[in-house]
Amino acid sequence: MAVQPPEEFLERMQELLGEEEYAAFRASYDNPRFAGVRVNTLKIDSEAFRKAVPFELRPIPWCQTGYYVDEQTKPGKHPYYHAGLYYIQEPSAMAPVELLEVAPGERVLDLCAAPGGKSTQIAAKLRGSGMLVTNDINAERTKALAKNIELYGVRNAVVLGETPERIARAFPNFFDKILIDAPCSGEGMFRKDEDMARLWEPEWIRKYAGMQRDILKAAAALLAPGGRMVYSTCTFAPEENEATIADFLLEHPEFKVVPLKWDPRISPGRPEWLEWLAKREEGRIYPAEVAAQTAMCGRLWPHKVEGEGHFLAVLERQGEGQPQEETIGLGNAPSEWEGESRSKRESRQGHRGRQGTGRDAKGVDERELLESWRAFSREHLNEAELPGEPLLFGGNVYLSPLTKERLDGLKVVRPGWYVGSVKNGRLIPGQPLATALSPSETVRVLDLSASDGEAIRYLKGETLQVEAARIQCSENASPKGYVLITVDGYSLGWGKWQDGMLKNEYPAGWRWT
Repeated sequence: MAVQPPEEFLERMQELLGEEEYAAFRASYDNPRFAGVRVNTLKIDSEAFRKAVPFELRPIPWCQTGYYVDEQTKPGKHPYYHAGLYYIQEPSAMAPVELLEVAPGERVLDLCAAPGGKSTQIAAKLRGSGMLVTNDINAERTKALAKNIELYGVRNAVVLGETPERIARAFPNFFDKILIDAPCSGEGMFRKDEDMARLWEPEWIRKYAGMQRDILKAAAALLAPGGRMVYSTCTFAPEENEATIADFLLEHPEFKVVPLKWDPRISPGRPEWLEWLAKREEGRIYPAEVAAQTAMCGRLWPHKVEGEGHFLAVLERQGEGQPQEETIGLGNAPSEWEGESRSKRESRQGHRGRQGTGRDAKGVDERELLESWRAFSREHLNEAELPGEPLLFGGNVYLSPLTKERLDGLKVVRPGWYVGSVKNGRLIPGQPLATALSPSETVRVLDLSASDGEAIRYLKGETLQVEAARIQCSENASPKGYVLITVDGYSLGWGKWQDGMLKNEYPAGWRWT
């Protein structure tokens, strides 16, 4: 059944587009939506991916690692999805990160990140170097964000649940690249999400426009001179797009819009809609040089491309980049725990670390935690040292791309790569450690096949009967102990082998359903 957009929305679009273009736009809602997957190149390259997956792929023109797929093939129901080889993503949503032009070694912030698709895209471009700070203010949504960072094997990310303003206080002029996939009225997603079309109200436009201006203001303080920022929405409203960018440029003359030089199917911005707003409402009249810059923004239209509606703006801060101080923190700023009882504070998943040679908030000896992690590494890993600074929180060990001072006072969901927790003096390896390791980095590996059902049995949490000869061991190692479980060579999780029995360590919340 065709999507029925709200009548008031259609009247606005008819006035904005004119009769001829509106007819094509309106007809697009009678067409089926498009589905896509994006290759996770942290784990597999595009060529190997095309050979491995059993469903038909068709390239998405604005993303080299993106492919159209038929939704009926159910790409989420395959062991390779659980191995983090690809992310299921709406095709137009792949465009903003491509415009960010992330390079390995850079400091990147994804400011409005949940559920994490664009963050995993950024992480793949960083190739394990530099750092990614990924953030969302919604506590529930950060759970999905953290899981996706972990599933896709990201080692160099920190997950926050903060306001943009508090992040700006902790990281002034720090980031080379910032992505703002801003909260918006969602008009471009009506075909993809019928509930959004049903619930839409015209008042959303003004509400979200105000939020977007505040987010951009905070982001401006976070970006280093010479840095690049991409602002995107999945809505058509000029109040949230051209007008938001024009207002930002007026208040921040050190920023300029960068013209889009890529796929010709990306349509330009509509500076004439600023005049439409001024006539229709009490909108401001913008200087010609500011209005002209909005024409250098871009739009993905559902009647012109195989994807949903998106607005895109690339902004660069003028000036030369400067090395940033690594230990700036919030000092005496109140933490997220202020006013809470001790027991409630200690039950939180996000923690502020106290690293050193003493004890943490739960009385755990931090030297014992570090030694437990080192002992596990010696026994189960081939790598002498994995990247990142060990950060210790209430019996948990993380490897972080940031120092503890940087995180002090912030609402931290994940301070880095979670490698495990310590119980009775021994480290219990975490699922995120497994998903980010390659088979060559571990002492024991059990490879399962996607074709014979054994991998699915593992993903369902079943105990497996496994002969010792199937455990691939490093030189002089016995098969007994923690084993990295892989599917066709790609990591899935942990198992613990002893006497022909593989105890399944795949977490209940991740299991195949």
